[in-house]
Amino acid sequence: MTRQSAERAGQAPPDGPHPARWRILGFLGVAQLMLILDVTVVAIALPHIETDLGLSREALTWTVSAYTLTFGGLMLLGGRITDLLGARRVVLAGLLVFTAASLATGLAGSAGTLVGGRVAQGVGAALLSPAALSLVVALFDGQERNKALGVWSALGGGGAALGVLLGGALTAGPGWPWVFHVNVPIGLVIAGALAVLLPARRVAAARPGLDVVGAVVVTASSASLIYALIAAGEHGWLTALTGGLAAAAAVGYALFVAWQRRARSPLMDVRLLARRPVATGAFLIWMATALMIAVFFLGTFYFQHARGYGAMRTGLLFLPVALATMAGADLTGRVIGRRGARTPAVAGPAIAAAGMAVPAFWTHPVGVVAGVTVAAAGTGAMFVVASATALGQVAPHEAGIASGIVSTFHEFGASFGAAVVSSVAAASLVGTTLSGFTRGFTVAAVAAAAGAIAAALMTPGRQDAPPPATAAPGEV
Repeated sequence: MTRQSAERAGQAPPDGPHPARWRILGFLGVAQLMLILDVTVVAIALPHIETDLGLSREALTWTVSAYTLTFGGLMLLGGRITDLLGARRVVLAGLLVFTAASLATGLAGSAGTLVGGRVAQGVGAALLSPAALSLVVALFDGQERNKALGVWSALGGGGAALGVLLGGALTAGPGWPWVFHVNVPIGLVIAGALAVLLPARRVAAARPGLDVVGAVVVTASSASLIYALIAAGEHGWLTALTGGLAAAAAVGYALFVAWQRRARSPLMDVRLLARRPVATGAFLIWMATALMIAVFFLGTFYFQHARGYGAMRTGLLFLPVALATMAGADLTGRVIGRRGARTPAVAGPAIAAAGMAVPAFWTHPVGVVAGVTVAAAGTGAMFVVASATALGQVAPHEAGIASGIVSTFHEFGASFGAAVVSSVAAASLVGTTLSGFTRGFTVAAVAAAAGAIAAALMTPGRQDAPPPATAAPGEV
């Protein structure tokens, strides 16, 4: 472990590796897995939550979007707070906030309490995730660090697979509140273990400022855009309300960029997004997550509402989808080193488009499962290409902020996907017609096809990939 990485994690630089580093990684990995699960595990439970609490379609959509929007909007701020207070403190604080919010969400008896709990979960996740990754980087060095980060990265695909099964089992068993309550004992055990294993250490003397204004502006702008997309399902896409909210979001994003250019300690270096590799990676991860959430959102209501399947059966039907996502990611990881990023960057969304087109034309359980399984292989490829493209052409001192940008777009993609597909398929989510599901899959297929075209234009090839930036180490 280097002195610099130790200080960033809020620990004094030790003489040798931490003796409990692999145990700590295990606890941190389970904590990160909880954050990932809280997107897919909830999707399976949505029809039961709707019935028990009498939720509207808008409230159901916010049950997904409120968590991912808050998580993504505050994640970079969470990273800055980690630099300020030390990773140990922030990890424990994030765990306790997330655990308490999970308890409150499971006890919710109304839409307001449910969505409020999801917002609080997002706050805890935004603190926990970057601080936990900072600890992983600080605790390991050399080849061990590569192995540890490999384990960390594998949690995404594993979380998708486990989430669909766990969500179905908990909803069919003790009931939907337990998709949230299950986090409580796990969170308390992890917090207790980490409080013992991670010694209190001084933080680095140099402390960055906190760009709270930037975090508020970008989160509020994204919330305005998501609200516009959700409202379109009830009020129409070309109404004054939808247009006004979208315009407010555009103004907010412009103000965010302007503020980042003049802030003393900006939330992100927006100049990175002007670089072709980083912009490509951010776009691909945003689209991949939007498509993945659209599949889970459409599929869970199709199987449980339109076909009358139980939660457990629905979860099992989604297992091939999760496995295909991991298989697509694994295959792409092998291909990208030999052929470069452009081929899989185009193939990923093209395969996703072909898969989505199947249930768009054949609304039958066999067609839905087969189609979204093929689509999942494509989105799995997009996840790998996004990370490799965005992070492969930045200087070492820019890797942290570039990774934060990719993670932020990942969460925003989930919010966007849920909002769009909810409005497009509104009639089917609240009624018995299948036409909304057909429209939802059609929109997803068209969007994926457009993504393939955009990827072909955006993704740098091997011969024109820019070299890593040579900015000074202190430049952000």
